[in-house]
Amino acid sequence: MAAIARSVGRVVGGVGMRRNGVTAAVTVTARLRGRRAFSVGSAAREKKYTKEHEWIELSEDGTIGTIGISHYASHSLGDIVYVELPAPNTTLAAGDTLGAVESVKSASDILSPVSGTVVETNGALEEKPGLLNEGPEEEGWIARVRIEGGAGGGAVEGLMGREEYRRFTEE
Repeated sequence: MAAIARSVGRVVGGVGMRRNGVTAAVTVTARLRGRRAFSVGSAAREKKYTKEHEWIELSEDGTIGTIGISHYASHSLGDIVYVELPAPNTTLAAGDTLGAVESVKSASDILSPVSGTVVETNGALEEKPGLLNEGPEEEGWIARVRIEGGAGGGAVEGLMGREEYRRFTEE
């Protein structure tokens, strides 16, 4: 990251990374020969986790949350054979059922970690539910929700960061 910062010119901000390499908390602000400055902040996009093993990642402006199940949940369920997705425009309260997954071992509800309205679902899961096994925190996302109250509403307060969630799953 520092090499990128050096290459763009006079650095006004700074660069920081967590040692564990899981989430880069990076802020780079540079002035490009009199042009507008730019900045990148990935700390705001850090995934947050629930005790029920769902995750949410907020959009840059904090108004949309992408929701899915964790690697831990995917592994615990085994081979996923069916995913029930929410209908678009469904209004949810935090803790409401967002959808469901069925595996060769069991079935489980997916709970919404935030209040809001479903704006998009991952239709690829209907054709290939195994995406939840292959990449539950990447291409296996479940739905995107417009968060009630918009940005800064504290929607993810009380949810766990990656390290806290890792410790929780090891208990």
